[in-house]
Amino acid sequence: MKKSYRRVLNIAGSDSGGGAGIQADLKTFSALKCYGMTAITAITVQNTCGVSSILPLKPTLIREQIETVVSDIGVDAIKIGMLFDPPKLELPNVPIVLDPVMQAKGGAQLLKLDALEVLKSLFAKVLLITPNLDEASVLLGRKINKPAEMIEAGKALIALGANNVLVKGGNKGCDCLITSSEEAVWFKKPPVKTVNTHGTGCTYSAAIAAYLAHGLPLKTAIRKAKHYLHRALKKGSEYQLGSGHGPLYHFIGVSR
Repeated sequence: MKKSYRRVLNIAGSDSGGGAGIQADLKTFSALKCYGMTAITAITVQNTCGVSSILPLKPTLIREQIETVVSDIGVDAIKIGMLFDPPKLELPNVPIVLDPVMQAKGGAQLLKLDALEVLKSLFAKVLLITPNLDEASVLLGRKINKPAEMIEAGKALIALGANNVLVKGGNKGCDCLITSSEEAVWFKKPPVKTVNTHGTGCTYSAAIAAYLAHGLPLKTAIRKAKHYLHRALKKGSEYQLGSGHGPLYHFIGVSR
């Protein structure tokens, strides 16, 4: 009997620089022994210095990509990233991780400001949302920074319909998971001193989705994804690529 792949569908934008978005997610899936598939939502023109242009794809084309892939190949987990102008989506009943991408590291808007409510409507349909501090602040309309505020933000997003919320602390190295029962669980790693942080959020959420595709429980998937991300950041700090924010080293632990 032939083996089966662990299949992860990635619904996100394309990064021409290869450090974030679809490209970073596919590298992450491969590194974690999953078969990655894509539904591209937008094409971005960018490099390590920033985003210079965005071309969103038509909602019908986004939906057709999802339907065509799922109907033939199937899917074990889904990661949703940059949507820019979120379409109405019919999603399979599998673990889904939503990274509410809003702004690129250089400041470019990756989500239309009038699309915030559409994004929030997806919360109840997914297993986990993974906002960073800035994204949580926008979603809730107040500044989120301190650990106590991260816990309260997670609970507030649960109240908005989310099932589980991972509030990411960024360079503080601490992330807080608020579960559907409002339990707070912390995931901590020492901060990594590096400018090569492009695609960190994409990679983290993609890694969680990959581990969920392997059948791991949510907390275990997050813990292992946090460990993978930390190692990818450390190894990536040894490299120089471009003149801005370089990428992580996604293939950490994979033999050459």
